[in-house]
Amino acid sequence: MMKRPIILAFFLFAYLLPYAQTDAEFQLQKTFTGDFIDFTVDNLGNLYLVSQTGQLKKMSPGGDSLAVFNNVRQYGKIYSIDVTNPLKVLLYFRDFGTVVVLDRFLNTRSTIDLRKQQLFQVKAIGQSYDNNIWVFDELESKLKRIGEDGRTLDQSTDFRLIFDSTPSPAFIVDQQKQVFLYDSLKGVYIFDYYGAFKNRLRLTGWSDFTVIGNALYGRDAGMFYKYEPGTLNLQQFRIPSGMQDARKIRITPGNLYLLRDNRLEVYSYR
Repeated sequence: MMKRPIILAFFLFAYLLPYAQTDAEFQLQKTFTGDFIDFTVDNLGNLYLVSQTGQLKKMSPGGDSLAVFNNVRQYGKIYSIDVTNPLKVLLYFRDFGTVVVLDRFLNTRSTIDLRKQQLFQVKAIGQSYDNNIWVFDELESKLKRIGEDGRTLDQSTDFRLIFDSTPSPAFIVDQQKQVFLYDSLKGVYIFDYYGAFKNRLRLTGWSDFTVIGNALYGRDAGMFYKYEPGTLNLQQFRIPSGMQDARKIRITPGNLYLLRDNRLEVYSYR
């Protein structure tokens, strides 16, 4: 199933950065106040906001409340939220090894106890192309696709057989018929839908990693980065000094979302 790695190496960031070094312009559009500790946004512009108490609230782009999920005491702290498919929201409670699948009204559709499926060390999950779930099993060093019942549908070869050191991805993104695993220390690992390894990009040190279309996005303390695989064009954009204290930044095709203490700010950009 797996191919031997053909690694695209980035010798020095300095080699790529001269291709683009531009300041983006940001305009504040909306501000949502609240005791938010995390958030995400779907492809319709709906916001999913997590409060200090663990409540998950879904809001329209204009700020109207659409739904609330309050059943958090049973599972603990939400570790990650995947809204790739707005009709099927994935909540991952890492401390309990539990995935909760919600519908668009944030009603519980199903609950998956990963430990009962012998998945004891999972750091990242993600929605798959066929509405199943990608997980990276760190104990077996395998990328697995599981169903809503937790059953393993497909899995890759053991990463230890093809890599000198295995990744510990914090993000799994399924996009454009490819699966992207991101480890901030080792970079981006790219696979096809069948778990076959395609490439590795040594883009390290990024936080808030995401994939939009054919482009990879991330940031560090002072810069936004955009890279299109297959090119030598790594673009960087300075983060305005007033934004550099953000707890989380989410980039979408139309807006930039910035989480601060007690508020979420929405910016347009060009």
